[in-house]
Amino acid sequence: MQTDRAAAIGGYAAALWLIVWTAFDLAAPERVAPDTLFALAPLLVCAVMSWRATALFAVAAVLLVVWSGWLNGAWFGAQQWIRLVDVTLVGAAAVGIAYVRVRREQQLARVTKIAEAAQHAILPSLPVGTDGLRMTARYLSASEDAVVGGDLYDCCLESYTRLLVGDVRGKGLAAVEQAARVIRAFRQAAAAKPRLPDVASSMHTYLERFFGPEEFATALLVECSTHTLTLTSAGHPPAILIRFDGEVTFVDVPAGLPLGIGDDFDATTVAWNPGDRLLLYTDGLSEARDSHGEFLPLLDVCASLGSGTLEDALTRLLDAVRRHVPEGELGDDLAVVMLEHSPTSAGFADPPSLHEPAGGSASRPLFVAPQKIRAQAPATSSGRSRLSVKQ
Repeated sequence: MQTDRAAAIGGYAAALWLIVWTAFDLAAPERVAPDTLFALAPLLVCAVMSWRATALFAVAAVLLVVWSGWLNGAWFGAQQWIRLVDVTLVGAAAVGIAYVRVRREQQLARVTKIAEAAQHAILPSLPVGTDGLRMTARYLSASEDAVVGGDLYDCCLESYTRLLVGDVRGKGLAAVEQAARVIRAFRQAAAAKPRLPDVASSMHTYLERFFGPEEFATALLVECSTHTLTLTSAGHPPAILIRFDGEVTFVDVPAGLPLGIGDDFDATTVAWNPGDRLLLYTDGLSEARDSHGEFLPLLDVCASLGSGTLEDALTRLLDAVRRHVPEGELGDDLAVVMLEHSPTSAGFADPPSLHEPAGGSASRPLFVAPQKIRAQAPATSSGRSRLSVKQ
């Protein structure tokens, strides 16, 4: 959209330039000839229009020089021929610049499409859900002039009900490759590790060998049970809990260090009741800004996401994001996942991580007794408190 607009503006400006100096040539005395100024028209459009359009303006500039020489009777001197050669060479150079630019833009577009295809290929299609849990996900690429990033999500339904949302630092195919490694690390650990922080630690150990000095990945891990949600963060934006009664809060989780940087993770457990929803997202959502630099008011936007189907809720969310950012174009890739505790299902069993292992207490449970769950001080603009458990 912005490219088309720039091309239109450049075309109008170049045409107006030729018209203005043609009118000046008609009105000016014969000794004042603006012939060399006609060469600026193809230069104006070579940065925004195709080489063919640039060639048309170059030809128009040359023809106007020929006409101006006839009008002013200047073809009897050598100066007019020098002007003609000058405008011809400048026009040819502008056509060459436009041709090289278009070729590079086409090459970048092909590379971007390959990266997008690779990124979509590694992102799984989440199942509709399991007993007591429904889920859905969306992924949006950034605007055309942005390079794809490493946004990712995945789920584990073997032994545990666990989900991952993450974002790899960097752009392009390298970030897509590292995103695939993050998903692989999650799949290796999610079904085997008894505690969610252990999953994050295992992922960090695996990924540290592949990440460079300046590479890392943020991640948010979620484990679902019948009555609770357990969350572990590796430097990722907090999840948003949308209660059945309309209360909307950020889930306060110890931030932790991003994967690849540090192995220090904790967990928070919150109540999870039928009808409640949880929104997981990447920073393409939390850092979406309008033309004045204002961030998207997430809690206000999410207040309306508790009704309708999950697909409808995410559609409303993404529509709100597009309305917020300038011209509806995202500056960064965006991945969102929404979970719902289904009120119409019988529920699903608590995962093994919520129970003491048989014959010992080497691994403490993530879920504590209800009397140890306490309300924290208000931490949101609405003044509502949230429930969390300190591990």
